[in-house]
Amino acid sequence: MEALLISAFSVLDLIAFYAFFEGILIPMFLLIGIWGSRSRKLRAAYYLFYYTLVGSILMLLGLLYVYSELGTTCVYALHAHSFSDTEQLVLWLLFFIAFAVKVPVVPFHIWLPEAHVEAPTSGSVILAGILLKLGGYGFLRFVLPVFPEASSYYVPLVLTLGSVSVVYSSLTTLRQVDLKKIIAYSSVAHMSLGLIGLFSLNTQGLEGSVLLMIGHGIVSSALFLIVGVLYDRFHTRLVRYYGGLAQVMPLFSACFLFFSLANMGLPGTSNFVGEILVFLGLVQRSLLASVLASAGMVLGAGYSLWLYNRVCFGALKTRYAGIFTDLSKHEAFVLVYLLVLSLMLGLYPQPVMSAIHCSISLILRV
Repeated sequence: MEALLISAFSVLDLIAFYAFFEGILIPMFLLIGIWGSRSRKLRAAYYLFYYTLVGSILMLLGLLYVYSELGTTCVYALHAHSFSDTEQLVLWLLFFIAFAVKVPVVPFHIWLPEAHVEAPTSGSVILAGILLKLGGYGFLRFVLPVFPEASSYYVPLVLTLGSVSVVYSSLTTLRQVDLKKIIAYSSVAHMSLGLIGLFSLNTQGLEGSVLLMIGHGIVSSALFLIVGVLYDRFHTRLVRYYGGLAQVMPLFSACFLFFSLANMGLPGTSNFVGEILVFLGLVQRSLLASVLASAGMVLGAGYSLWLYNRVCFGALKTRYAGIFTDLSKHEAFVLVYLLVLSLMLGLYPQPVMSAIHCSISLILRV
């Protein structure tokens, strides 16, 4: 999977990208289908496979048309070629659906909560930390530079979908009772916000979107690891069986608090820098979309704090667990590493921002 991911992010040919983009499905399908945690793991694996496959088939149709027109699928040739307005409008839709499924954005998100809930902890970390970013990368590498007129034309559609997705997934998160589903729907909200930032089509929005995806990869992965720590000890992910863990697992509760605050975009964490840049770019494009998206962020603060309150505060529920052990050295090392990374990006993002700025400038120039 690592080799396929590195290849997908590195190749400069659309056919090669498609091959690696699809190839990643195979190890992920096996990871969920074989090592999933519950009886619904096969259903979740098929959800992942078929949703992504259907979207990718549409992209394949667009790819074949591009090849028939140009005789090549080299990225530089695509950037240099000017498609007609009609071609751009149709091809943009074909590529958009494929990448929107991978982001994912409502209504293409159904597979993600199922896949997260059934996947082992390592599968959820890979899925949230890296695989979802393939959608954002596809928009940055192919959709925005190759179909600029269509991207401008469809901005209202994307902003509407993204704003609805942020609010809907945030409201859905509030009513979940499974720890993994809470983090999964939270991922949908944050990635939808990243998508909105991409289609603000200005420097602040694009740079903020990329930084938000990096920050989401750190924070969401850490939250899935935290859920994995709880599941390893108590063998349940239902929130009602937890409470008062701050009394007996202080180190765990401190890490959980930090990443809950980071997930809601607390200043000083990686998510905050990305979110504030996305909103700065979005206000220039659409005030209504920025208001709706900010409402989703307010809801995000609600579900993050409410989840932490239910798990770590209140009465200790010894009825369901007799032994409480805090983080092991191995678990603490991984979580503290991610914590430091999130703080570094939140307090001093300049090195990363400089690298992002060069790439974004090229995209906007194209």
